[in-house]
Amino acid sequence: MKLAVFVFISLSVSAQPVYDLLIKGGHVVDPKNNISRLMDVAVANGRIAAVAPNIDPATAKRVASAAGLYVTPGLIDMHVHVYAGTGLKSLTGDLSVYPDPISFRNGVTTMVDAGTSGWRNFPDFRQRVIDRAKTRVLAFLNIGAVGMAPKGENNPEDMDPNEAIRVTEENKDVIVGFKVAHFPHGGWLDIQNAVKAGNATKRPVMVDFGTTDADRNISTLLLDKLRPGDIYTHCYSGRRLEVLPGGKWNPVMQEGRKRGVLFDLGHGGASFYWPVALPAIQEKFFPDTVSTDLHMGSINAGMKDMMNVMSKMLALGLPVDDVIRLSTWNPAKEIQRTELGNLDVGAEADIAVLQVEKGHFGFLDGAGARYPGTQRFVAELTVRKGVVVWDLNGIAAPDWKDYSYGKTLKVFAQ
Repeated sequence: MKLAVFVFISLSVSAQPVYDLLIKGGHVVDPKNNISRLMDVAVANGRIAAVAPNIDPATAKRVASAAGLYVTPGLIDMHVHVYAGTGLKSLTGDLSVYPDPISFRNGVTTMVDAGTSGWRNFPDFRQRVIDRAKTRVLAFLNIGAVGMAPKGENNPEDMDPNEAIRVTEENKDVIVGFKVAHFPHGGWLDIQNAVKAGNATKRPVMVDFGTTDADRNISTLLLDKLRPGDIYTHCYSGRRLEVLPGGKWNPVMQEGRKRGVLFDLGHGGASFYWPVALPAIQEKFFPDTVSTDLHMGSINAGMKDMMNVMSKMLALGLPVDDVIRLSTWNPAKEIQRTELGNLDVGAEADIAVLQVEKGHFGFLDGAGARYPGTQRFVAELTVRKGVVVWDLNGIAAPDWKDYSYGKTLKVFAQ
């Protein structure tokens, strides 16, 4: 009798769901762990609990069918502008976009603000946006004291690398590096100050290269001024002789890469053009990371969103697995946050479930010119800290006939 009771209790315990969510039957792509095959992903207590074939659905409270879909780490968009809400008519205000309304519907669980704030206004950015967002928001700190506020980053006298270092040390949990952008003067003061801060804090510098002249040029930047691990964004912009007259890809870009400089797409409203991207692809010069340069001037133009930008990489011939790598594990490494961008057991459960639609599509560049494609990404499901935050077609939701509405509707409470 005692043995029978013990067996009954053991069976009862084993029948209890041990996972909060099971994503079942998808093609898992986890570049860090060299996984690209059909597997299941289980989540418990906000973390990845298991990645394995054929996990029993009975072990999960909630099951999402991902058959025919790709299951990836939560995407990292490492070039956005999300310092919204200040009332200023600039990127530190009206031209920025709040993160949550656009991140999750694109499979993005981490956004990296690219220098919208500097050391003087970063505390406001943090309390106003970073600490209130459900999206994980990290930041490159602008070397200009007030970032992209009116006249902020263009003032050489308002660059203080020591203050930038101080604010970074005080906010090391969210500041991942330093940003230089749009500098309209000659010389290298902006780059020098940012690199000084980067050396002191062991963080990378992202450069949106501004004015160029005989001295201040892309060759000197990539071969002398930037360090291995620093990031050149807008690599397909064509504004700094990335493409030489006649349409040939500038070999200095490859030489910079050999030195360890990294290249970010940073699409934006006017930093991605087909006559630049196509010569680059012909030379097999792909970006190290895919990013949107999200702001009010890009979301309704050629850029649109992360899914659209990733789809352009498919149109240019990159395989699905490579595009996912450029949007997950590569950016995690570049910003030195290797706890992100993977599906390690024990990692925080940030997950994207993506469909690759087949058809006839058109993709626009910064000039509004169309390029055809036959595939595009669509975000079906996004999980942040183990919680479903976007579910396009309800693949993780119960059927309405099986749902217990309780007191949600008065008719069911009577």
